[in-house]
Amino acid sequence: MKSILVVCEGNICRSPMAQALLQQALPALHVHSAGLGALGGFPAGETAVQLMAARGLAISAHRARQITRALCIDSDLVLVMDTEQRQRVEALYPQVRGRVFRLAEPLKQDIPDPYRQGELAFREALALIDAGTTAWLRRIERL
Repeated sequence: MKSILVVCEGNICRSPMAQALLQQALPALHVHSAGLGALGGFPAGETAVQLMAARGLAISAHRARQITRALCIDSDLVLVMDTEQRQRVEALYPQVRGRVFRLAEPLKQDIPDPYRQGELAFREALALIDAGTTAWLRRIERL
């Protein structure tokens, strides 16, 4: 495995946080992120930046980008936040079926979008991102 793509809706909250956690844990891999409805160039949400900074991870330079066919095809694993996103990615890019999974799939959960919600919603999303990331790291280490 060489590359992981993390996908959410806007690429400003969940996927940048997950990207930072995965990249920290897997420095030899290329971990990147994108959004299904991203407004390219937008920075990561302030609450996401603060939560990651508290962990010593800087995502303030992150800029949102839209998912593309090339990003998906070039990734060995595509991690999305919910079932609906998985279906959308597979419908847009059928050639990546079998490589698209929910980040919290091992927990059998979706990760709700905290966008425009308070800090508690971000903390709850981050807790699920943490748990999903930990579970995926165990799987990846076995490869």
